[in-house]
Amino acid sequence: MTIDTLIVLTAVFIGGYLLYSPEYIWSAILFASSATLVISHHILAHFFKLYKRVWAYASVNELVAIFQAVSLTILITGIMQFAFFQTLHIRTLIVTWMLHILLIGGSRFAWRIYRDGYLKDNKEKTRTLIIGAGGAGTLVCRNIQQYKDTEMHPVAFIDDDISKQNLEVLGLPVAGGVDDISRVVKEYEVEQIVIAIPSLKKKELQRIYEECQKTQVKTQILPSVEGLLTGKVSIKQFRDVQVEDLLGREPVELETDKIGKKLNGKTILVTGAGGSIGSEICRQVYKFEPATLILLGHGENSIYSIEMELNQLSGVTDIVTEIADVQDRERMFAVMEKHRPDVVYHAAAHKHVPLMERNPHEAVKNNVIGTKNTAEASDAAGVTSFVMVSTDKAVNPTSVMGATKRIAEMVIQHLDMVSKTKFVAVRFGNVLGSRGSVIPLFTKQIKSGGPVTVTHPEMERYFMTIPEASRLVLQAGALADGGELFVLDMGEPVKIVDLAKNLIRLSGFSESEIEIKYSGMRPGEKLFEELLGKDEVHQEQIYPMIYRGKTPEVNVNVIYDLLNEFEDFSIDTLRERTLDIAHFRVERLQILKEVK
Repeated sequence: MTIDTLIVLTAVFIGGYLLYSPEYIWSAILFASSATLVISHHILAHFFKLYKRVWAYASVNELVAIFQAVSLTILITGIMQFAFFQTLHIRTLIVTWMLHILLIGGSRFAWRIYRDGYLKDNKEKTRTLIIGAGGAGTLVCRNIQQYKDTEMHPVAFIDDDISKQNLEVLGLPVAGGVDDISRVVKEYEVEQIVIAIPSLKKKELQRIYEECQKTQVKTQILPSVEGLLTGKVSIKQFRDVQVEDLLGREPVELETDKIGKKLNGKTILVTGAGGSIGSEICRQVYKFEPATLILLGHGENSIYSIEMELNQLSGVTDIVTEIADVQDRERMFAVMEKHRPDVVYHAAAHKHVPLMERNPHEAVKNNVIGTKNTAEASDAAGVTSFVMVSTDKAVNPTSVMGATKRIAEMVIQHLDMVSKTKFVAVRFGNVLGSRGSVIPLFTKQIKSGGPVTVTHPEMERYFMTIPEASRLVLQAGALADGGELFVLDMGEPVKIVDLAKNLIRLSGFSESEIEIKYSGMRPGEKLFEELLGKDEVHQEQIYPMIYRGKTPEVNVNVIYDLLNEFEDFSIDTLRERTLDIAHFRVERLQILKEVK
């Protein structure tokens, strides 16, 4: 405050001395003006919080506050002159205003200029190239420049916007576009690259990452601008580019109102709630504030884990856990009768193809009988909607796992015909990062130094992230009228060998360092997966990334006969029988008769 008082008095007296005779500085109007300036300045400085700002981080907002305080101070002084002296010394006030701005602003910004220019030692820091000179990129750069403890030292920007190239942003050059990354890395001796464009499309991110990979420089990505602005993510929390970033698709806006009407304030039950998909469905459901969310699963540890995670969130939903096996019919009926849920998401299933080839009886028990038990218990309890999570392996299946999931679809499609409950199935491909995904296996093999084992060089699979798949399951459930087979648009299939190569590069290795070996296709595997069979194809897209397949009616007695007899079958016989039913190679399957 003392410094500000001296600055204000100095400004007004210098202004008077420069514009008028030396005697003017002893005039009553100048003394009155100086007193008004000092008092007004301190009042307005408190109002605009000029004494409560950390000037080491001063920026445009602080400059605006100084401008407002000084301008109002001069305005009040002018009013005083006119009111008490019937005159207005405009030239003195203008010069005083300019000196006031210069000295008050200079005294504040001098410390930041000194701090930024002389106190930072950038020699030991990592020379960083920021991709994106827009809002996010400048936010990142400003944060790095302000915090002394960060390990990064920005040296340049990359941006495809031609209007920004060859200009400077925050004192750093925009050195070129994405195609110039290799040149810029060499020219500026870059040691790290940060991709700071949260709005990037996946294909654009792939293109940028491929250019970054050519440089062999560590590349990281900004999680989200919102995280930085809200404080949820600090400047230190840049993360490595993950395979999900490169393979995922653009997020689809959900009909939150429609989903909310289905879930908000209701009782929701999720089977397989401890699994990869089941637990993510629970997280997504929780956001819509159901009255009760029932986590049902066979494994106590996984159910406990998701229960603890959800209980740490602040919300109105009551979290209930039920340890139960979907194969236990009496237990499933008891749970449904006890809670009488409004909506059931059935995610419990055996999904591992080679294991189910060796254990087909368990596949039938869990995937078919477990689904039948859960669905019939839902019907008895008056559940409004039942959504079954299915798989692309149910299309023209070559495995027991795929065949049993197709038969489970038939079971619930039949139940929809005879029940008031709306039964639907949602079919999609592989999910990135799930327990059964190849990604954890590849990652483990890379950490061990290789080799990475791929079954066949031409093998392709559809991929989707777990949150993406779970959100679309909720959306499909909200669209259900009953009896539909919803299919999620999985985008373009990805070659497994390309996925392996991406993971090797993302881990900081080259293909010459980590070998890829082909192990041969396993029993039950296919080179290519499909999402709809020929008789199921329906081109109607009822929602972005959600299609509705046509499903033929079946004679459910054939399935019931299988369930009555399968325990007496050998492994090979049971495998053949499930595949025959799934492929409609049983004549009676397509002839509708009176249901037992």
